[in-house]
Amino acid sequence: MQKGMHTETERCVRAVQSKDARFDGWFFTAVVTTGIYCRPSCPVVPPKPENMRFFPSAAACQQAGFRACKRCRPDTSPGSPEWNQRADLVARAMRLIADGVVDREGVPGLAARLGYSTRQIERQLLAELGAGPLALARAQRAQAARLLIETTPLPMADIAFAAGFASIRSFNDTVREVFALAPTDLRARAPHSTPGNTAGALTLRLPFRAPLNPDNLFGHLAATAVPGVEEWRDGAYRRTLRLPYGHGIVSLSPQPDHIACRLTLSDLRDLTVAISRCRRMLDLDADPVAIDDQLRTDPLLAPLIDKAPGRRVPRTVDEAEFAVRAVLGQQVSTAAARTHAARLVTAHGEPVDDPEGGLAHLFPAAEALASVDPESLAMPRTRRTTFTTLVRGLADGQVRLGPDSDWPETRAKLLELPGFGPWTVDVIAMRALGDPDAFLPTDLGIRRAAQELGLPSTPAALTARAAAWRPWRAYAVQYLWATDSHPINFLPV
Repeated sequence: MQKGMHTETERCVRAVQSKDARFDGWFFTAVVTTGIYCRPSCPVVPPKPENMRFFPSAAACQQAGFRACKRCRPDTSPGSPEWNQRADLVARAMRLIADGVVDREGVPGLAARLGYSTRQIERQLLAELGAGPLALARAQRAQAARLLIETTPLPMADIAFAAGFASIRSFNDTVREVFALAPTDLRARAPHSTPGNTAGALTLRLPFRAPLNPDNLFGHLAATAVPGVEEWRDGAYRRTLRLPYGHGIVSLSPQPDHIACRLTLSDLRDLTVAISRCRRMLDLDADPVAIDDQLRTDPLLAPLIDKAPGRRVPRTVDEAEFAVRAVLGQQVSTAAARTHAARLVTAHGEPVDDPEGGLAHLFPAAEALASVDPESLAMPRTRRTTFTTLVRGLADGQVRLGPDSDWPETRAKLLELPGFGPWTVDVIAMRALGDPDAFLPTDLGIRRAAQELGLPSTPAALTARAAAWRPWRAYAVQYLWATDSHPINFLPV
């Protein structure tokens, strides 16, 4: 783990001098002689080391009075891998800020969700990131504003509102301060290469750290897609999104150096939340080189990694939805799980209009599923009990699944539910909560792959062997699953 890398001056200088894109988002370089801040891979001639200052976040750079570089656009770099591989207070706070909680509920709302005082939240974020929650949310609003300015014809007043600013004045002041340009000047400089964008529809690029292997990532999402909610079409994964202010439809397509993203939103205030959830679903903030280097130390895993490096963990845009689907998929085939989910969607999902056709519903909310008659569910009685207990717990708040989840605490609560064994809890931890160390030693596919590779195949022995893979056992699961010919492992044609 590279926690606090911005404090390692010599290492940061080397990264900047080598223009190493792998460290984009790990830290930011501010140049005292120019007053700008950059990502490590900025294409300009590197400044003298004595003129460099290193910060852990774009918000900290802005707090210190630096403006974003117009060449490397550091505000659009991949996010720090820290926030998706840790479960401490700062990481949970950062996930919630990315999910727009500060804009919607303020700092008191953020603190209430995390169970700490606002003073404790402020102190810990300042200590580690050099900026408090308001400054971090402001930096996020500035990035959303820039995206809307450059990619839509929306009036500036509408953009200010959609990006989360309280007034036109604060919008203008923030854009000028962060980008050293007025909003109209920022739009004038933007390349006009995204025709067809209209209010509510956006085309953008989601960056990631190379390498990225799209096969299992998109293969898994496409093979398990619930009809009406998800589909694979023309080289893109499409799905509906339940968002704080409305709903959306996203299309995601893997490209060599980015993920092409097209978003249709019923309310543009959901822009940053939609982007954040899509990035989490595709695990785009991971550091694949660090992960693969650790797993490659096992000689039996090394050939799998060398053959197809950069595998990500396919995650979710909705933690509660995934938990429900995990229960529907217990001890049945992928096709049967899709059928069960499709029936629920048809009966209880909220209808949405898809301009391109193909998608028709949002996945049902827990509140809607809590009223489902158990006798209407085509599954064994014990699994009906598991399903109804889960959705009632989600609906009344007894079971909380979200970016703020405390992983050990949530695992313990899930294990208390009837019908929840280690496999179900760990697959939820891996794909919904985002725990990079979740492991599935009892999974049939994992045990079969282990046996073929010469790894121990009993759960206890395999868990002991996998201790050397920590904290990246969820990624080892992806490499082990990939030895099978199941459709989840292949990019759809």
